[in-house]
Amino acid sequence: MDHTVREKTKLLGRIRRIRGQAEAVERALENGIGCADALHLVVSIRGTVNGLVAELLEKHIRLHVVDPACESEPARAKGAEELIRGMRTYMK
Repeated sequence: MDHTVREKTKLLGRIRRIRGQAEAVERALENGIGCADALHLVVSIRGTVNGLVAELLEKHIRLHVVDPACESEPARAKGAEELIRGMRTYMK
């Protein structure tokens, strides 16, 4: 079973949070919010989307490429952990 199916409720919750943030930006713009405040709202959406992407990528790497916890070759396990850690840092 794919991780997106197993974690459907959690992922849908994150998508609903993103939708709520986008609707808040829309309402704020309709009410004449200043550009700096609008940028802060949009940046928060970007952070939420990046968190979702990072989670999906990490699960994909662990389930479909190499799971460092199950890898018998130490160099591959270390490389996978470094990839996941680097991706998470980049997505922040």
